[in-house]
Amino acid sequence: MRILGIFFLLLTLGGCDSLLFYPEPGQPFTPEKAKLEFRDVTLITADGLKLHGWWLPAKKGVEVKGTVLHLHGNGGNLAWHLGGSWWLPEQGYQVLLVDYRGYGWSEGKPALPAIYQDIDAAFKWLDQAPEVKGKPLILLGQSLGGSMAVHFLAQHPERQRQLKAFVLDGVPASYRDVGRFALSTSWMTWPFQVPLSWLVPDGDSAIHSMKQLNGVPKLIYHSIDDQLVPLSNGIRLYQAAPPPRVLQLTRGGHVQTFADPVWQKVMLRYLEDPQHFNGLRRLGEVPNYPTPPNSEDEPPESPQ
Repeated sequence: MRILGIFFLLLTLGGCDSLLFYPEPGQPFTPEKAKLEFRDVTLITADGLKLHGWWLPAKKGVEVKGTVLHLHGNGGNLAWHLGGSWWLPEQGYQVLLVDYRGYGWSEGKPALPAIYQDIDAAFKWLDQAPEVKGKPLILLGQSLGGSMAVHFLAQHPERQRQLKAFVLDGVPASYRDVGRFALSTSWMTWPFQVPLSWLVPDGDSAIHSMKQLNGVPKLIYHSIDDQLVPLSNGIRLYQAAPPPRVLQLTRGGHVQTFADPVWQKVMLRYLEDPQHFNGLRRLGEVPNYPTPPNSEDEPPESPQ
């Protein structure tokens, strides 16, 4: 994923919400490279665009526990974001991973609010897929994908009721606040962070819609080491979210959550009972993390 802070810096200087998106055309590799079974799928949006997606079935011989709709972040295309969900088929979860308009092989150009039609098309595809019938549905939204999903679900409460759970990973609470943070990280732009950040359109930001998500349990992952979308974003979203809700603090870079098997296991445990699971509360239970860059803190010790 490209550096999200650069995108928001461009956004603040240009004042254009289309700069939230940084798509890459084409497809550098397929899930076959990761030895995953898959098939290419085509989704049709309400305005007539063809979107490309990957369907990852559950591993042969494994009981199907549910379906995960994976909405990725703002850079690259499907191939760049396979790391967020490649591990799920082995655990019994089939996955639909979709490229938004203008990404990968999908038609069109990404922009708000048209891109919400892409999320709608993904839900409608799942409505018709025979493999999904009778199985729990989970929404996984990473970074910008999670922020757009919050806004979409607030506008479509009937979709909330379809979901067993909504998992958010490294999601910005406010586009404007993240733009301000990006400007604050350079001495050249630091003096202008407040006036320029007000150029960022913020009406669709997740913080404005999260309180309307009454119909679905929420697991909010956010890394304390995230240098692109600060931890304060995850905390604000958790505070705004109606219960049931879990804030799971993690370690590592922006949306690198599922590179660590610990956080994979946490999500799997959560999906067993989203109404009651409380999350992993002691980061000291997670061994062998290096000291974050530019930090004077010692890494947490493994439990004895």
